[in-house]
Amino acid sequence: MGGDVKNGSTASAVAPQARTRRTRAAVIDAARRLFLERGYAATTIQAISELSDTPQPTVYRLFSSKLGILTAVLDISIAGDDEAVAMVDRPQVRALVTNPDPHDTLTRFTALVGGLMVRTAPVHRVLEEAARSDQDAAAFLAEIARQRHDGQRRITRSLARAGALRPGLTERHAADVVHALASPEVYRLLVTDRNWSGQRYEQWLSAILIDQLLSSTT
Repeated sequence: MGGDVKNGSTASAVAPQARTRRTRAAVIDAARRLFLERGYAATTIQAISELSDTPQPTVYRLFSSKLGILTAVLDISIAGDDEAVAMVDRPQVRALVTNPDPHDTLTRFTALVGGLMVRTAPVHRVLEEAARSDQDAAAFLAEIARQRHDGQRRITRSLARAGALRPGLTERHAADVVHALASPEVYRLLVTDRNWSGQRYEQWLSAILIDQLLSSTT
């Protein structure tokens, strides 16, 4: 009987967590749809509440504000899921900094960037819109850029330690090159505005990063 009570208690504890997770997912899905359709300013908490079938007090309890919802939308877009694991700690990212082949590192990196941009570039544009009139959104946008640069610098640091960078190119300057070329702005310019395919974008990014970063003897 003790085992039955224990199992029942565990199930009772897990059930509310599962419901909360489902509710968060419903709100995030609804918010993403509305943000992309209407933009940040025109999307209201009420509209998100109605589309997700979630009471407004619950939305506020889970996310605090509209910017809190947008933050969650972008976080999940970056990761591709709602697991509490930072991108830099995910296996596919960690493998990049231990890869002994510099060319393969950059090829795999651009494939990762391509998938990331498909998920995040439209949401990033919504955040840029919000940042024009909201100081907190502007601060979050700057923090996202800083995190992106830090992650990219991990790649260039591994290339520098392997002696793979072009002569005279420092780890920091290499990271700046990656930060500029593998940016949401460049992705949108080529894929959204110029109608490049995702494959063409990844091939271009891989080729230009290899050309700009790696020594000819690598």
